[in-house]
Amino acid sequence: MSGLMIGLLGIVAFFILLIFRMPIGFAMAITGFVGFAYLNSPASALKVLSSEIFSNFTNYTLSEIPLFILMGFAAYHAGLGSKLYSFAYKLIGHFPGGLAIATQPTCAIFGAVCGSNTATAATIGSISIPEMKKYNYDISLATGSVAAGGSLGTLIPPSVNFIIYGIATQTSIGALFLAGIMPGILLTLLNMIAVYYLTQKNPALGPPGPKASWKERIDAAKDGGLWEVFLIFILSLGGLFLGWFTPTESGAVGAFGVIVLTLLRKLLNWDGLKKALGDTTKTTAMIMLLLAGAIIFGRFMAISRLPFELGSLVAKVSLPPFLVMVLILFIYFILGLFMDALAMVLLTIPIFYPIVVNTLGYDPIWFGAIIVLALSMGCITPPVGINVYVIKGVVPDVPLEAIFRGIWPFFWALTVCMLLLVAFPQIVTFLPNLIM
Repeated sequence: MSGLMIGLLGIVAFFILLIFRMPIGFAMAITGFVGFAYLNSPASALKVLSSEIFSNFTNYTLSEIPLFILMGFAAYHAGLGSKLYSFAYKLIGHFPGGLAIATQPTCAIFGAVCGSNTATAATIGSISIPEMKKYNYDISLATGSVAAGGSLGTLIPPSVNFIIYGIATQTSIGALFLAGIMPGILLTLLNMIAVYYLTQKNPALGPPGPKASWKERIDAAKDGGLWEVFLIFILSLGGLFLGWFTPTESGAVGAFGVIVLTLLRKLLNWDGLKKALGDTTKTTAMIMLLLAGAIIFGRFMAISRLPFELGSLVAKVSLPPFLVMVLILFIYFILGLFMDALAMVLLTIPIFYPIVVNTLGYDPIWFGAIIVLALSMGCITPPVGINVYVIKGVVPDVPLEAIFRGIWPFFWALTVCMLLLVAFPQIVTFLPNLIM
């Protein structure tokens, strides 16, 4: 049996293991190990299992993952989300749909500091949805806007998805962080436009709240160390972009600064700090398990030559690169209906990266932004749509169907954003080319 056929059977076996509810990291590792052993030998598969994982896990670059995650969980447990929303609400909450509009930049900014779409959805949802209920917002608009807004932080740095993509493809993480800024801002604006359009068509969907005075707005802006934390965030990422810090040092500066400042300002207590450290440990362990499985699965894909054969097939068929990208994005959309975002990145990079970058000649930084945007779709689309289930946990009295119904305007905003990035790749590459 050819290596190509074994590679295809390996992918089928992987999905069969998922159907039987095996954790994704283990499913990738088992499929990769068995496939590699069949194509080469059990001894070489054991060598890959030990030496490859050891050499990758002792890589200094991996240490940035827990540091950026710790920075995010410290901000999360310090309650910065409520302060952000209070400020945004006082600025534009008096417009029709203003509370749902304010939710979008709040999610984007908090998600950028936090780096977790689920933590962002849970935090901002617990604050904003009761407010929107209070002013008789349509419940689908209220819940859908938060579920969609929660995924904005995956694009705006520091994004764990960008870190994983950078490590897996040996792409500059600083350049990837820069690449996510403009798409993140664009998607935030498109989400805000979607809310504005809906409430203009039907003002009853989002009645305006009371107008805050300028004194109230200024007081909200000064509240409890909010801007000091963002100065640390800007210093951390600015130092990375300017070459003052490596990515790991940038994460360390950000995590240390946020923890010290929030402790001094009494925003974070010792119990919150312990929770932040515990959540960081659990999240990092989950990512490392996925990375281990992906390393083994990636070696199996390489020895099966499936990615290279697919690349040759694409070259022979002579399809326009744009059409090939549309097909790949459609595959990402389908996978996103059923798979976790990080697992999807690690599973597909060994297959699609050689085709997109080597065969089609696309920029690897641009492709990274496209992948992360595609992952945002998976966070809100049924049946998996993790952000939707997070919002269901925040408001258990709201039917799941109502929340899913509310995400579709934002799904189309995501689709428009993706098409714009494919048609105008300079949106992604402008900042990396300018600064780095």
